[in-house]
Formats: sequence, C-alpha cells, structure tokens
Amino acid sequence: MSVIHCRIITPHGVYKETDASIINIESEAGQQGILPNHMPLVTMLKIGQLSMDESGKREEYAISGGLFYFRGNKAEILTDAIENKNEIDVDRATSAKERAERRLSSTDPNIDIIRAQVALERALNRLKVKGR
Repeated sequence: MSVIHCRIITPHGVYKETDASIINIESEAGQQGILPNHMPLVTMLKIGQLSMDESGKREEYAISGGLFYFRGNKAEILTDAIENKNEIDVDRATSAKERAERRLSSTDPNIDIIRAQVALERALNRLKVKGR
C-alpha cells in the first residue's frame, strides 16, 4: 500500500515527520484530501485544521496557515505554528481569544486591528480543533 511521507516544518525546525495514508488540508481553494499518487500540488494553507491518518490512527492539528507542497508521495508543510489536538491548552486558547476580542472592541487607535483579527481566528481555530 502506498503512503505519503509527510514532513511538517516550523521556524523552530522539523515539528514532525511521519507516513500517512491520507492528508486533509484547508487550502485557499477549500478543503482537500490528498491520497497517495495525487498529482503534484503547491497551495497556500488557511488557518484551520489539518488531519492525517498515521498508522491507522486519525491525528488532528490546529495550523496557523502556511504552504503545502506535494510531489511523488512526499508532502512538506511549512507553517509558523502547529499544535496536535492533544497539545492544545484550552485555558491558554481561551485567554488568547478573550484578549483578541478586547483589542477588537477597543477604541484605542494604536491597536493593530488586522493582527487582533488573526489572533482571534487562530484562538478560535485551536478551540474548534480541541472540540470546545
């Protein structure tokens, strides 16, 4: 049976290297399932959920966007941040969500609205992946 060799890379180095029978991504073009022998693909990833079947076990991750590259049953994912569902700290994600909401509702002209919106989206994604 063919598998996809997947390498996930962050600014801190290789986060994970594994073999998967399917990789589900949320790209700018929508949700996509990548199976072995898929045609070559390069796409931007949105803040969202990444899931893979690794050794018969479904693993779910919160990803902060990035780049997905696939060719010859090898996938590389470049991202600023990724967390396995089991690594997500609900209290920390909830605090980040509340902090971003406060910034967005603030009348302070020095608040970077776009940065606050992205922070809110990331926090909500982490809570969604965790199932909260």
